[in-house]
Amino acid sequence: MKSSVWIVDFGSQYTMLITRKFRELGFTSEIITVEEGLQRIKTTKPKALVLSGGPQSVFEDTTDYSSFFSDENLPVLGICYGMQIMGQFFQGKVEKGVQGEYGLAKLRTVPGFLIPGCPAESDVWMSHSDHVSVLPKDFKLIFQSENGLTAGIKHEYRPVLGLQFHPEVNHTVHGKEILSFFLNNIAGLKQDWSSRTMLETSLEEARAVKGKKVLCAFSGGVDSLVAATLCETVLKDDLYCFFVDNGLLRPQDYHTINLLQEKTNLNIEIIDAKEMFLKALHGQKDPEQKRKTIGKTFIEVFEKKVHEFEASHGIKFEYLLQGTLYPDVIESLSPHQKGGKSVTIKSHHNVGGLPERMHLKLLEPLRYLFKDEVRSMGMELGLQRDWVYRHPFPGPGIGVRVLGELSADSIRKVQESDQILFEELKEHKLYDSTWQAFTVLLPVKTVGVKGDGRAYEEVIALRMVNSQDGMTASVTELPWSFLNKVSSRICNEVKGITRVVYDITSKPPGTIEWE
Repeated sequence: MKSSVWIVDFGSQYTMLITRKFRELGFTSEIITVEEGLQRIKTTKPKALVLSGGPQSVFEDTTDYSSFFSDENLPVLGICYGMQIMGQFFQGKVEKGVQGEYGLAKLRTVPGFLIPGCPAESDVWMSHSDHVSVLPKDFKLIFQSENGLTAGIKHEYRPVLGLQFHPEVNHTVHGKEILSFFLNNIAGLKQDWSSRTMLETSLEEARAVKGKKVLCAFSGGVDSLVAATLCETVLKDDLYCFFVDNGLLRPQDYHTINLLQEKTNLNIEIIDAKEMFLKALHGQKDPEQKRKTIGKTFIEVFEKKVHEFEASHGIKFEYLLQGTLYPDVIESLSPHQKGGKSVTIKSHHNVGGLPERMHLKLLEPLRYLFKDEVRSMGMELGLQRDWVYRHPFPGPGIGVRVLGELSADSIRKVQESDQILFEELKEHKLYDSTWQAFTVLLPVKTVGVKGDGRAYEEVIALRMVNSQDGMTASVTELPWSFLNKVSSRICNEVKGITRVVYDITSKPPGTIEWE
C-alpha cells in the first residue's frame, strides 16, 4: 500500500503498531525497509518520515543515514533506535548503556513544553540500552525518564522529533496523543484514512483479478471469512472455497462451517484430511517443526484437491485467496527479506505462497489490515456479528496448543477443555470481555485425587488475553467464580486431566500462543 508517509523499519517488533496508530488517527503510512528508504529518498520526497526502533546498536551500524536528514523541511520522527540515529547525526552524543530500560517507565514532561492531552507525568514503554547522553545541536529536551535519562527531543526550528520510548505500544498511555502531535502539529498532514478507504483499498485487490478463477484457502475464521465475502462480491461464481479439515479444530469451528455453508453465498467444500495430518505429525515435538509440517501437509492436500477439481470441472485456477493480515506478515519475515534488520519470532503457514509447481498467484486483500479493522469490514459487508467477532484461532490450530507430540488423545483433551471454556464464557456472558481465550495441554503430569484414588495426570492451562491487533496483549481479569467453574468442569469432564492453571503473562514478554 503506497503512501506519502514512510515508516523506515529498522527491525523493531513494534513497527507495525506505528502504522496501526496512524490509522486510528486518520493517516495512511507505508512501511519500507532501510535499503528501500535510502534508495527511494534520492528521487522521491515523502510528506513525513518515521525511523523505527530496532535491535541493533549505533556503535555497530556503519550505514550512512544522512539522506534521511538532508531536507530541512522534511518532518522526521525518530523512535528509540531512530532517535539515537538522529542524535548521532545532529552531533549529539549517544552513550552505550550499562543498564537498559525495558518495560514500563515513568515519563516526565519538561516544564514549558506541552502536548495536548498529555499530563506532566505518564507511563510509557521503554526497550533500549544505548541512549542520547548529550543533546544534539539545535535540539531541546522535552521528555525525561524517571531516572533522568533523555526520553524526548525536538529540533528548535526543523520539523524533527525524537522519542526514546515507544508511543505506538498500548502500554504507553498517551502514545496516540504524542503521535498526533507529530502528524498534525509538526508535520501538518491532512487525514486520508477511513473505514471507506480501507474497504475500497481491499476491493481494488479483488477487482484486479475479476474474470479469473480463484481458490480460497478457507479456514472459517474471521480473516478468511471476511476475505472470501469481500471477494465474492466481485468474483461471484469464480470464487471456490476449500475448507481443509486437519483434525486440529474445535467443536465450535465445525459448527460455524456448517452455518456458513447454509447461510452465506460462499461455495464451501470440506476436505477431510484428519488422518493425513495426524500421520505427518507423528513423533514431532518441536513447535516450529510442527508448524512447518502442518503448512506442508496443507499444501499437499490442497494441491491434490486442486488438480482433481480442475480435471473434473475443466477449469484452471490462477489465484489463491488467503486471509493474511499485517501481524502475520511482520512476524513471518526473515532478516534477509527485511534487509537484515529483524528477527523471526515464528513462522505462519499462510504466508509465503505455494510451491511454484502449482502455478498459483497469491491474492491477499487483507494483508495490510489489523484484526479489528477486518472485523469492522466484516460488519460493513453484512456478516453476522457472532461470526465476525469470533476469537482468533491460529492456522495450525490445536497443533500448537498441545505442547510436545500430538496424538488423537492429546488433541481430544484440548478440544474438550476448549469447548468447556467456550461454553462457560457464553454462559457467564464473558465471551466479549476477552479478545482471545483458549486452553493448552502441558507436557507434565501432576498428582491429583479422583474419587478415593490417586491420579497422576496432565495439566491444562487457560489463556485469556485482551488485545487490539495481536501485536501486544494483556491478561484478561475474569471473576474467580468463573475460573473455578471452568477448572472444576475440566477436571471432572475431561479424561486424563487433574489440574488447571491460569497463564497471566502479557505480550511482551510472552507471545499469545504458547508455541
